[in-house]
Amino acid sequence: MAKKYKDTFVTRLGNFFVSRLLRAGIKMGNMALLTVRGRKSGLPRTTPIALGNHDGQRWIIAPYGAVNWVRNLRAAGEATLTQGRKSERIMASELTIEEAAPILKKSLAGAPAFVQAYFDVNPDSPLEDFIQEAPRHPVFLIRRFPEQQESTTKNVGSKAALS
Repeated sequence: MAKKYKDTFVTRLGNFFVSRLLRAGIKMGNMALLTVRGRKSGLPRTTPIALGNHDGQRWIIAPYGAVNWVRNLRAAGEATLTQGRKSERIMASELTIEEAAPILKKSLAGAPAFVQAYFDVNPDSPLEDFIQEAPRHPVFLIRRFPEQQESTTKNVGSKAALS
């Protein structure tokens, strides 16, 4: 049976220090800061996450299940991703179980043991087992927010107003 995630003092302390290091611009592998608007409070909430790449696309896995940042990202559909000193607005869409399963299988192969403990499968399990596991570990495809289109539209509108 997989370990159930519990937000403990040690977890919060670890996230605090990792967040501080990432905010200071120190790169820590594929770690990044995800800032998403809270679904209830509307306030920005920031948490460290691990980014992944699969077939040239970027994604985020929730190894601990549907924790708060997952529920917030589902509700908002967009967030800010900060790596080093570079921030970008992103759009996130949750993958289907069938799309998520191969990504989970690939990512679990390189995951540390403390992350693997939250899964009922191991890296050698067949893909069918990952399809059963996928509902407990949401996977989000992330894309850059199309800000260029918005700013172009705003500029065209303001030029028309000046004419």
